Amino acid sequence: MKNKLLYWSITVALAGFLFGFDTVVISGANQPIKDLWDTTAISPIFHGTFIMSMALWGTVIGALFAGYPSQILGRKKTLFWIGILYAISALGSALAWDPYSFSFFRFIGGLGVGASSVAAPTYISEISSEDRRGRLVALYQFNIVLGIFIAYFSNYLLQGFGGINDWRWMLGVEAIPAVLYTLLVIGVPASPRWLILRKGDEGKAKTILEQMGIKNIEAEIQAIKASVSASVKKANLFTAVYKKPLMLAFLIAFFNQLSGINFILYYAPELLEVAGLAAKESLGNSIFIGVINLLFTLLGMYLIDRAGRKQLMLYGSIGYIISLSMVAWAYYSAASSSFLLFFLLAFIASHAIGQGAVIWVFISEIFPNKVRSFGQAWGSGIHWVFAALITLLTPLFIDEEKGIFADNPWPVFAFFAGMMVLQLVFVLFMMPETKGVPLEELQKRLTPEVEEKRG
Repeated sequence: MKNKLLYWSITVALAGFLFGFDTVVISGANQPIKDLWDTTAISPIFHGTFIMSMALWGTVIGALFAGYPSQILGRKKTLFWIGILYAISALGSALAWDPYSFSFFRFIGGLGVGASSVAAPTYISEISSEDRRGRLVALYQFNIVLGIFIAYFSNYLLQGFGGINDWRWMLGVEAIPAVLYTLLVIGVPASPRWLILRKGDEGKAKTILEQMGIKNIEAEIQAIKASVSASVKKANLFTAVYKKPLMLAFLIAFFNQLSGINFILYYAPELLEVAGLAAKESLGNSIFIGVINLLFTLLGMYLIDRAGRKQLMLYGSIGYIISLSMVAWAYYSAASSSFLLFFLLAFIASHAIGQGAVIWVFISEIFPNKVRSFGQAWGSGIHWVFAALITLLTPLFIDEEKGIFADNPWPVFAFFAGMMVLQLVFVLFMMPETKGVPLEELQKRLTPEVEEKRG
């Protein structure tokens, strides 16, 4: 039974691999596209909007609206169409003929990324037992960082392959895992909670619950059905009864991006070049970022059901503050490139063991069954709105010709360090621990008004 659950979780979590690959592969194509279409000649904002962040605006739309297909079509069918979007985006981006066609196909890929950040964690959380839920949902994050690592490595290997069109190969190669994922996801079952609450198909749900290894299936079905209040019939997320999970999802997503993680992942080669490393060296050192991200994500996966979500966020917040402060100091004082690289890697490690391991698990847990897909869409949407804004605005600060801090970006890192002090306050005084608590029990704790209405 555990092997089946693991197989289903790994298959669905592969959406995270495509997520990670798709969002970071652009880092290797950034400079070649500048040279080919001279996009920064118009303005840094044009480059930030149409080249670097267009996929992220697609991600915002995909995340905000993915709750609807996830709720109506089901998690499984939504995940299937996500794979199709990734494949179309990869091939279209590779064959793009101008900045606008490129932006369109990157936007399509962004829709897939945003939708996957809703449907995949939701699906995995709904097929997991409370004692393994953290590790299984964290498989999604592991696949994200694996995709990031493979994207960096692929970009490094493909640099110079195909001459000035090497970036087309960097982007197009994603079609291979996209097609493979689409075929694999056909073999996973529907979410039993979705079958019961949306389709009313208890027979099929029982079969899947048996395959999951649930011992008292009737009791499980009754608990799922009882989690939906007769007094709260409509799946309207934005009501007072859900104010606490809404606030928690907003804050964890907000702080995730205000750490500067996407800023560093997207612009790692440029940031390392500012520190004095040559272009080829900077792409090579980007691989170290991917390796550290991968290793510490594995550590976070090991600890998430042992130490708990709140403890990992505490470790990560302290690591963020120290590492970002040291990166700011390294730029300010013109410290050696090895000193800078060390603390950039320390930042990545802090993210991987903290926010990276926790965010998708935490958001997938804190909303009741009735509105889980919409709650996941809310948290994911907030995450991607801020990711898009930061990526769009970054060229204003670090563009090599017109950026405000083109010569020295230390104020940007000092700002991120300050935001992580605020995250530490959030973790210490507002964030609840969700480790080892059944989803229906979490509903009682975080939305007691629903329980009162049902009672």
